[in-house]
Amino acid sequence: MAPIQSSDAPSSYLDRIHDFVSENRRALIVATAAALLAAGAVYYASSTRPSPGKGKSKDRKPKKKTANDPDGPIIEEIKPKVEDVDENPPLSPEQIAVMPFEERVKQAQSLKTRGNSLYQARKFEQAIDLYTQAIQVSPRPEPVFYSNRAACYMYMSPPQHDRVVADCDDALRQDPNYVKALNRRATALESLSRYEEALRDFTAATILEKFQNETAAQAVERVLKKLAVDRAQSILATREPRLPSQTFISAYFAAFRKRPLPTLPETPSQGDQTLLLALEALEAADYPHALTLVNEALEQGISWEIGRAEALNLRGTFKFLTADVRGAKADLLESLVLNPSFTQSLVKLASVHMEEGDNAQAMKCFEDAIQINEDDPDVYYHRGQVFFITNDFSSAATNYTKSSTLDSTFVFSHIQLAVAQYKLGNLANSMTTFRRTMTSFPLRGEVCNYYGELLLDQQRFQEAVEKFDRAIELEKANSPPNPLPLVNKALAIFQWHQDLPAAEALCREALVLDSSCEPAVATLAQLALQKSEIEVAIDWFDKQVQMARGEAEITAALTYLEASKAQLQFIRNYPQMAEQLTQMARGMM
Repeated sequence: MAPIQSSDAPSSYLDRIHDFVSENRRALIVATAAALLAAGAVYYASSTRPSPGKGKSKDRKPKKKTANDPDGPIIEEIKPKVEDVDENPPLSPEQIAVMPFEERVKQAQSLKTRGNSLYQARKFEQAIDLYTQAIQVSPRPEPVFYSNRAACYMYMSPPQHDRVVADCDDALRQDPNYVKALNRRATALESLSRYEEALRDFTAATILEKFQNETAAQAVERVLKKLAVDRAQSILATREPRLPSQTFISAYFAAFRKRPLPTLPETPSQGDQTLLLALEALEAADYPHALTLVNEALEQGISWEIGRAEALNLRGTFKFLTADVRGAKADLLESLVLNPSFTQSLVKLASVHMEEGDNAQAMKCFEDAIQINEDDPDVYYHRGQVFFITNDFSSAATNYTKSSTLDSTFVFSHIQLAVAQYKLGNLANSMTTFRRTMTSFPLRGEVCNYYGELLLDQQRFQEAVEKFDRAIELEKANSPPNPLPLVNKALAIFQWHQDLPAAEALCREALVLDSSCEPAVATLAQLALQKSEIEVAIDWFDKQVQMARGEAEITAALTYLEASKAQLQFIRNYPQMAEQLTQMARGMM
C-alpha cells in the first residue's frame, strides 16, 4: 500500500477541491447563469457531506401525501370530496365542436374536479377517464390535465411508467417550467432505469425551485449515484485491463523498500533470465516493459521456486494496479505457497483484502507477516496505512514509528507519521516531524510537497506555495519528475488568489510530465467549472473517467461528468433563466 497522499492522489485531490468549493460556494458564485450552475455541479457531487443548518426545523414543510395515505395524495387543485359523481356519458367530438368556448372551459374544469375526487379516493382508472375527457373537451391545452392523469398512471398497480412519461411530455411541451410534471416524469424515468433522463429532470426541477427543495436535491443525488454506478459497471465489463498513470505506479512501488535482485541458479533457464530483465525494468521505472517481461518469464518457465514466487508477486502487483483484484489475489496466494516466508506478498495480499472490504483478513496478513519476520519495517509501515485509511490515526502513528525505528532511511514512514500526528490534532508535533524530516532528507521533494499540503490545509498559502516550489525544484532531478507538486501549487494559487490562468498553466505543465496525471485532469475540470466553461469541464471529466482505475474511482469521476452534463442540458433547455439565476447569485453573494 503506497503513501496515502500518493497512491490515493486522485481522491485526495478531489476531496480538497470539493471541500474548498463547497465551503466557499457563496463567494465563488458570480452573477452569471453558467457560473451558478457550475457551483451546482460541485453541490450535487458533494451533497453527501454534512452541511451546517441541516436537521430539524420548526418551519419544515409537511411531508407530501401519497396514494397510501388515508386521505389520498395531494394533487393540483384538489377539491373536497364529491359524494355523488355525475356519470354523464362522454361527449362526442361533434358535441364538443359545437360547444361555446367558455362552456368548454367550464366543462373541462368540472371534469378535472371530478377526476381529482376520484383520484383522492384511489379510483385511478375512473379518474383517468375524466382527465382524458377534460383533455378532449378543453379548447386549449392544459398541462395540469396531463400531469394529473400521469399521477394516476403512477399510482396504478402496477404503475404504468411509460404513460406517466408520455403525459408529462405533453404537459411540459405546454409549460416547460411545470416543476410537478418534471418531478413526476423524473420519478417514472428512474423507475424505468432511464437514469440519465431522470437526472436531467430532477436537476431542472431543483434549479427551477432555486435549490430550496430538499427532496428534489436528494433525488438528484440518488439518481446520480445510480447512473454513475451503472455506467461504471458497464465500463468495467468492456474495458481491457490497463496500467494507471506513471505517477500512480511509481507511488505504489516507492512504498516498498528496495530489495536486492535475486541470485539466478548456476544454469538459469530462459525464463529465469527474463525475470531478471523484468526486475531491472522495474528498477528503471519502465513499467509497461516490466509487465511484458514478467508475463514472458512465467510463460517460458522459471526453474526455481523462489524465483517463481518473485515473478508471481510482481505479476500480482501489476494485476492489482490494473484493478484485476481476483487475478492479483490468485498470484499472491500462489507466491506464498512457493515461498511461505515472503512477507511482501503477505503485505500486498493485505491490500487486496482491503480492496475487497475485508479488513479482518488484511490485518491477519500483517499478523502472519510479523510472525515470519518481526523486524520487517515494511510490514509496520503498510499496517500503519491500513490504520490510517480506517481513521485509527493513533495506531497508524505507532506503526509508522515502529517502521522508522527498524529503518530510519525510508522517507515515507516519517512523512506519514507527520500526517497522522496532524490528523490527531497534534499540530506542533506534526510540524516538528516534518521539519526534522526535511533536515534528514534535504533532497526529497516528497517531504516538501506533503508539508505544503498541511500548510495549505491551514490556509497558510504563502508558506505552502514556497514548499511546493521547493518540491518542484527538487523533482527536476528525478526522471520522470513527480507532477503532484505542480497540481498542489495550482490548487493553492486558486484558493489564495483565485488566479485561474496560473492554476491552469500549472496543471497543464503537470500533464506534460505525465499525460495520465489524474489529479491534474480533475483540477482542470473544476477550474473550467469556475470559469463557467461547462463544456470544457465535461471534456476533462470524460478524460478522468477514462483514466480512473477500479469501480470506486470510475464512479466518482462519472458523478462529476453526469452532473455537469445534466446542468449543461438545463442551460440549453432554459436559456431564459439566465436573468433569474443572476439575481439568485447576487442574493447568495
